Amino acid sequence: MMGTVTNVRSRIYWIFFHMSLLLLFGKKAFAQIRYTVPEESKGGTVVGNVARDLGLDVTSLNDRRFRVVSGSKDAFFEVNQDNGALVVHGKIDREELCKGSGACVIDLKILVENPLEMHYVTVEIIDINDHSPSFPEKQQTLEIAEHTLPGRRFQLHSARDPDAGINSIRTYTLTSNDHFEIDIRQGDEDKIPFLVLKKSLDREQKNKHILIVTAVDGGKPPKTGTLNVSIIVLDSNDNRPIFSQEMYQIEIQENVSIGTSLFKINATDPDEGTNGEIEYSLVKTLRKNIYRLFELDKLTGLIKVKGLVDYEENDVYKLDVEASDKATPPMTGESRVIIKVIDVNDNPPEIEVTSLSNTVSEDSKVGTVISLLSVTDKDSGVNGKIITSIISDGPFELKPSYKENIYSVVTKGLLDREQVSHYELTIKATDCGEPPLFTFKTFSIQITDVNDNSPWFSQNPLQVYMFENNVAGKILFSVSATDKDMNENAVISYHIVREGGPNDIMSFLNVQPENGHITAMKSFDFETVKTFQFQVVATDSGTPSLSNNVTVNVFILDQNDNAPVILYPLSSNGSAEGVEEIPRNVNAGHLVTKVRAYDADIGYNGWLLFSLQEVTDHSLFGLDRYTGQIRTLRSFTETDEAEHKLVILVKDNGNVSLSATATVIVKLVEPKEAFAASDVKSATKVEEEDNVTFYLMITLGAVSLLFIISIIVLIAMQCSKSTDYTSKYLQETNYDGTLCHSIQYRSGDKRYMLVGPRMSIGSTIVPGSHANTLVLPDRRRASEEVGLSVKYSSGNLINV
Repeated sequence: MMGTVTNVRSRIYWIFFHMSLLLLFGKKAFAQIRYTVPEESKGGTVVGNVARDLGLDVTSLNDRRFRVVSGSKDAFFEVNQDNGALVVHGKIDREELCKGSGACVIDLKILVENPLEMHYVTVEIIDINDHSPSFPEKQQTLEIAEHTLPGRRFQLHSARDPDAGINSIRTYTLTSNDHFEIDIRQGDEDKIPFLVLKKSLDREQKNKHILIVTAVDGGKPPKTGTLNVSIIVLDSNDNRPIFSQEMYQIEIQENVSIGTSLFKINATDPDEGTNGEIEYSLVKTLRKNIYRLFELDKLTGLIKVKGLVDYEENDVYKLDVEASDKATPPMTGESRVIIKVIDVNDNPPEIEVTSLSNTVSEDSKVGTVISLLSVTDKDSGVNGKIITSIISDGPFELKPSYKENIYSVVTKGLLDREQVSHYELTIKATDCGEPPLFTFKTFSIQITDVNDNSPWFSQNPLQVYMFENNVAGKILFSVSATDKDMNENAVISYHIVREGGPNDIMSFLNVQPENGHITAMKSFDFETVKTFQFQVVATDSGTPSLSNNVTVNVFILDQNDNAPVILYPLSSNGSAEGVEEIPRNVNAGHLVTKVRAYDADIGYNGWLLFSLQEVTDHSLFGLDRYTGQIRTLRSFTETDEAEHKLVILVKDNGNVSLSATATVIVKLVEPKEAFAASDVKSATKVEEEDNVTFYLMITLGAVSLLFIISIIVLIAMQCSKSTDYTSKYLQETNYDGTLCHSIQYRSGDKRYMLVGPRMSIGSTIVPGSHANTLVLPDRRRASEEVGLSVKYSSGNLINV
């Protein structure tokens, strides 16, 4: 390590100072140390171990972003985050950097985070002897009168050496001769050589002398520069110009207009003629910027402004002037003009953001540090005093540091990204000059999201209406939730709450997790399920995740998907065909039969209408379009055919209506034949069913009486209703005139019977029959079973 803390006392002082800062400011305390390093050190040269001197943990430097924060364009130093060493980053030229003979120091800001700390390091650049002395001109000519007395001094060009301290110019030497010697006068900033005449000159012996002046610096080994001095011996001019003052002092304001006259110097020469005429000039050993900023009228001695004078560049200028007469050789007098520059408020403050967190979590605590910044003003005095404030709205404030014009931006309130996700923070720095100057600095702060909002459904519960017969696997509908958070915290997935068994309707439902599309693995039937309810849960992808649920009420809408089913007539092979025999002598309005049908749909889809699609004679039969009753329109004549075919169309009232047809063959028979046919059919039916019931006994008795009183029996068959009569044409006294039919058929081990308009028995509805088919128990078990009396209900099958 090339730089160290100078002594034990200063070390104890800095330790005490650092501990005081820690006690006062906690984790925000700052420390300051000092190192030295030679100029021209190679890149990577270790200046000092900052981390060790500051007491920082070397293993945490990388995580804490240990770095040098430099406000200049060129960074001369950097820190090694692996070992905490401060190393040289680029070439350091002390003469270019400091341009002076004083101490050359660089102030560094060392920044570490988590917690945020700022430390100040001062590095002094030690000069090395890397420059040789040089004269502004290689040749200088002096004209000296021959009668010049010994001891006369002649100022020579001063050599310049950019190095400082011991490496600057230490002395001047002169080549050996008989007439001259070198003398050195210490100026304000450097040594000025003078040529001193030690022996009078004799122009007649030698009119020109050539001397070499050598400037030697104090380096080891020393470096030199030479000046060739030519001395021309002239006749004498024994009086030199004399200034009215040895030193002049004036004050001017910076930014004074170019061409402004500043001051007029004056010198006098008691000689006469050309020996007494004076010309003024600036000596040639001044800094180059003086010739750029000021000019001197050689005849009048008036000093004028030639360039822009800036207080911040230099506050004092020293002009060495000469007054020379026109004698041969001329004589000169010297004086110095000191120009002091007065500062004006011409520089606005500058804001430097040394550290900035562009993103801040919305759950950050009050007092979280967002940024570190420093403000500077090149002006001095009251013009350099700065007032800093935040002028934009937002939950932020400035907190000053212990060091002047260093601030931290911290939160003063809670943040909520869902309300404000972005802030434009504007800092204003105003100096105290007259008029005041100000600067704005704006930077963006993005509020990052945390998962503090649950998914939200706009409608809960959700009512969904859908038609039956949906396509299995096709999307039925969708649920959608929103989340005020963003990115992963707003990515929502969906799932269905399943609480029932495998046969529960929820087991047939699926939801696509990424978009909430609801699908069903089966098709719904309105006639089986009319409504159901389930719950969908929406869960976000935050950590931890938040969720919400919605109740979905699904209502199945009916479609016209069931065609009418013909219940009567129904043949033994299952076709909708039947034969009806009626006496030829019936009157108009006689009920031939009633076509019975049902439709499993509801509403208009289940409302059935009857129409005659085909009939042999339209004048004989009429069909009630609402009840399906077929009645005679007139009495039969001898010319009417004995057999008529009626095709009845039964259709529902759906948008696309469905239909079924039934065929009824109507046979006209004589009254006796009708009676006999009815009797034979009843006996055959009872025999096939092997049921000896109370109805069969009455039928047999009626058949016996038929041969005795056939006319009475015929009248009784047509005009009266008897529960003991088993003829096909049964009439109910409480009915509206429609004939009821008792047609039975078998399906497996069950028997079914078609009955009339009313039903008053407590028979069980067959599942899946949609309340239209009733099951009859098998009566073939015993002939002695007691028969059940049945009241009929229109259009239904009843189990007796």
